Amino acid sequence: MAIVTVGIDLAKSVFAVHGVGVSGKPELVRPEVRRAKLLELIAKLPPCLIGMEACSGAHHWAREFQKLGHTVRIMAPKFVAPYRMSGKHGKNDAADAAAICEAVTRPNMRFVPIKTIEQQSQLFIHRAQQGYVSERTALVNRMRGLLSELGIVLPKSQTAFKQGVHQVLEDLPGPCNMVIGDMLSELSRLEERIALNERTIQQLARDDAQAQRLMQLRGIGPTTATAILASVGNGHDFESGRQFSAWLGLVPRQNSSGGKAKLGRITKAGDSYLRTLLVLGARAMLMTARNKEDPVSRWALQLKERRGYGKAVVAIAAKNARMCWAALRLGDGFKVPA
Repeated sequence: MAIVTVGIDLAKSVFAVHGVGVSGKPELVRPEVRRAKLLELIAKLPPCLIGMEACSGAHHWAREFQKLGHTVRIMAPKFVAPYRMSGKHGKNDAADAAAICEAVTRPNMRFVPIKTIEQQSQLFIHRAQQGYVSERTALVNRMRGLLSELGIVLPKSQTAFKQGVHQVLEDLPGPCNMVIGDMLSELSRLEERIALNERTIQQLARDDAQAQRLMQLRGIGPTTATAILASVGNGHDFESGRQFSAWLGLVPRQNSSGGKAKLGRITKAGDSYLRTLLVLGARAMLMTARNKEDPVSRWALQLKERRGYGKAVVAIAAKNARMCWAALRLGDGFKVPA
């Protein structure tokens, strides 16, 4: 079989495979391939271009297929959907595999960087940290709601809230005392895990030269630096800093026509975690800019006066994203702006 392009619709147990030849006609159509047989099937094919959607297990399969000599590309599902012939075939795994096979050959298609096992290992820490922080917030809100039923309203600050709970704990009725006490124990356990993950992230940043280079930029701390490295590596999958910024969803959405540019809100496409970290770093940078006299601080303050706080924060975050890309691409040749 002279197959040059293969589209694979990933799943947990049963995969769909669609391969085409040089003429573009289907040469390999397997709507049901068991998980244990997928690698064996791909190993029999000559080196070809393999496309997959970004989903659970995509990076694992990409690494396995690369070992077999194939060229692998991962795409966001929303970029594949327009190539699905829904009017003719409907939505099913076989149609998805055919759409992936078509989409991966498009010259302007945007691809997801394939992560190494080391990058995914670091992202494990970040994802776990996200989960623990969300659980802590949910637990605190649950405690607030329960205590408010008894007429006890405590400050928003976490430190003041915990102090307030300990002060009223002994005065609560028996079952209420037991429930809130258990929640406090769970809160302490979550905070210990969060603190442990923070120390691990800081150690990863100290041991990585690229992370140290990124942290020279204002608004980029250990968490942001390690998250960027774990997500995009050296940044070679992006042609420019603006493309990286657009991948993060930090550029305006365009609705232009007739030579008239109409820019809207930011797209919010891409990795929401990285975008959130960059925005939080931009807020911190803007907060400290009033106490400094360097050109970057003056630019940030002038931007805030001219366009408002929210737009200034997003603009600073986008600028930091572009500088992060430059730092990754240029390496030691990158100079931090004065």
